[in-house]
Amino acid sequence: MNQGGKFYKKTLLDVPLAGKTVLVRADYNVPLTKSGKISDDFRIRASLPTIQKLIDEKCRIVIISHLGRPDGKRDEKYTLEPAAARLAKLLGRDVRFIDECVGHKVYMAMKRAPKSSITVLENLRFHPEEEANDSDFARQLAKQTHADYFVQDGFGVVHRAHASTSAITAYLPSVAGLLLEREVSTINHAMKDPTRPLVAVLGGAKVSDKIPIIKALVPIADKILIGGAMANAFLAYHGCNMGKSKVEADMKQTIDEVYDIIASKVGHEGARDFLILPEDLGVSTSLENTATRRDVTVRGVESADYALDIGPKSISRFIKEVTLAKTVIWNGTLGMCEVPAFKAGSVALAELLSGQNAPDSIIGGGDTTDFVLGWDPNDGDSFPYISTGGGASLELMSGLTLPGIECLLPGKK
Repeated sequence: MNQGGKFYKKTLLDVPLAGKTVLVRADYNVPLTKSGKISDDFRIRASLPTIQKLIDEKCRIVIISHLGRPDGKRDEKYTLEPAAARLAKLLGRDVRFIDECVGHKVYMAMKRAPKSSITVLENLRFHPEEEANDSDFARQLAKQTHADYFVQDGFGVVHRAHASTSAITAYLPSVAGLLLEREVSTINHAMKDPTRPLVAVLGGAKVSDKIPIIKALVPIADKILIGGAMANAFLAYHGCNMGKSKVEADMKQTIDEVYDIIASKVGHEGARDFLILPEDLGVSTSLENTATRRDVTVRGVESADYALDIGPKSISRFIKEVTLAKTVIWNGTLGMCEVPAFKAGSVALAELLSGQNAPDSIIGGGDTTDFVLGWDPNDGDSFPYISTGGGASLELMSGLTLPGIECLLPGKK
C-alpha cells in the first residue's frame, strides 16, 4: 500500500471528477458540549482541502459521516446538523442538511441537487447496518445519492470495516481524499524514513493497546519515553508500589516481550536508557477536579495515592530527550489532563513541540489530540502535524492493514 511515505492508492486527483456527483466519507465525529454544540471543529477543518478541490471541479458533493455512539438508532443529540452548519460557516457557502442518510428523501433530494451543491446526510450510525458492514445499506448509500465516485477522506475510521468504509467500495469507483493521503504518507514517512534522532513519547491508559506500536517503534526509534497511566504498568513490573493507581493487570509476560525486543537491539544494559520511564510522579489521594498534587519518587507512592502525572524530574528528562530529537511521535497524554493539577507533563511537552525551534512532530491519539487542541490558542496550527486518527493512526504505525484503505483503487507503484 505505502512504502517510504508514498501512497499507492488512487486519489481524487487521479480520476475525472469534473461535474460528477461525489460521495465523500468524512470523519465529522467532533466533540460536543453538554448543550450539543461543537466544542472543536478540527476534524471538519481538516476535510476542507478535499471539499474545496471538489468545489473547484464543480462536483455535486454528498458528505457522509458518523458522530458518537448512538447504538444503531436515531438519537438527536448525535445529529450531524451542527456539523453541516459549521461546514457552511467555514466554507462561506450554503450546505444543505438532510435528516436521513438513506431512503426516498435522500433519493429525491439528490436527484434535484444542482451542480456544485454540498449536502451533508444524517449520522450513518443511526442505522445498525453501518457498523455491520451491510452490503445492502452500502448499496443504498451509493445508489440513492446518485454518486459517480466515492472518496474516502475519513482517516479516523479506515481501521474499521463498516458499510461506509468497506462495503461501499463494491458499488462505486473508490479513491482517497487529500486528507487521507496526507495522513498515511506523513505517518509512513515517520515510521520508515524518519529524520533522526526519532523519539517516541507514549502515554494514555492501556499498555495492551500500545504493545503493537511499541514493538513497531523499537526497531526504528532512538528513544521511547513512557508516561501516563501506561507507565504505571511498567513501574509495577519493576516492583514499585502504585497505590490506588490504574495498573493494567497480567502484563508481566507482555512487558517481558517488550524488553526482549529492546535487548535484541541495544542489549539488556542499554534497555533502561532506550525505554525511559518516569523517575518521579505527581500523585493525589483524590480524583476530583480540585485535587491537590504532591510530587514523589516512583518508590514514594503511598497506598492511598493515585499516580496522575509524571513528576518534575521526569519532565526535565523527557524535555531533554525531546529537545535532542529531529522527529517526535507523541501518542497518549502524560497525565490526567482533565484535572488541572496533573497536566504539567503534557503542557511542558506541548510547549516544546509548538516552539520556534521545535523538532518535526506527529501528534496522534484521541485524548492527545483533544488535549493539544484545547491547549493551543491557535487551534492546533502551532504544531507541525496533528493526526485526525486515534485507533487508525495507532494501527497504521503498528504496520497493520487498514480495511478502509485496502479496498480503494490501486495507484501507480
